[in-house]
Amino acid sequence: MLTHTPGPAPARSLEVLGARLHYEVRGKGPLLVLVGAPMDAGAFAPLADLLAADHTVLTTDPRGINRSRLDDPEQDSTPQLRAADLSRLITHIDAGPAVVVGSSGGAVSALALTQQHPEQVRTVVAHEPPLIGLLEDHAPLRAGTEQMVAAYLSGDVIGAWTRFFAQAGIAVPEPVVEQMFGGDRDARQVADERRWFAHELRATTYWSPDITRLRSAPCRIVVGIGEDSAGQLCDRTSRALAQALDTEPTAFPGDHTGFVDSPEAFADRLRTVLQGS
Repeated sequence: MLTHTPGPAPARSLEVLGARLHYEVRGKGPLLVLVGAPMDAGAFAPLADLLAADHTVLTTDPRGINRSRLDDPEQDSTPQLRAADLSRLITHIDAGPAVVVGSSGGAVSALALTQQHPEQVRTVVAHEPPLIGLLEDHAPLRAGTEQMVAAYLSGDVIGAWTRFFAQAGIAVPEPVVEQMFGGDRDARQVADERRWFAHELRATTYWSPDITRLRSAPCRIVVGIGEDSAGQLCDRTSRALAQALDTEPTAFPGDHTGFVDSPEAFADRLRTVLQGS
């Protein structure tokens, strides 16, 4: 097994249009980008340390999240903006084309990057992108999203998260939701959560990929699904995307956050997938 001695990745920043992006670089070798939305670079740190044994690994906080500060805090975070940010980071590091591994909203960012700058992408792994527009029941799902956003912005945090988990098909008992999102909480976590509900959730889940452009892109596109995500909303959206691209989905360990819960197993599976590129 490849090994890498992890250490704190130095904090770096890059000025882009309307924002200052926090990013981190580990390791040496071909460029591999790990990206989430709204998850920040910290969520990917254990996986990044493992992959840095044979890759230059780039992680970043998406614009407006944690250490990536905006000139206008009320600016919406769209897949197109986040793709432009990734493009500038890849250009700045000057180590592309890159393997881009995106999870959840980060998978949407990666797909948007593939559409906008296919020359910068060698392989994209889109792990569980929540693209509800690909589903036949997209109208009630969109209505449900509007309801959860409205609930959150009205101050009903528990109600918003309860609606979110129900629509996502993730079973979380109400007392657990209250324990997770009630009472005293970290101010930064709350700020990022509010930004996600107010300025990111809708633009990400409502985004419509250009299937024709993706199918004609010169890079390889892998649609990833967690082995434990069966029946969940992102399992359905991922399968719909794979079908539209005329490809078979690829199973990864764990569920929607398998790269956080089981980084070693996720890294092993990712290496196997990339060997087929």
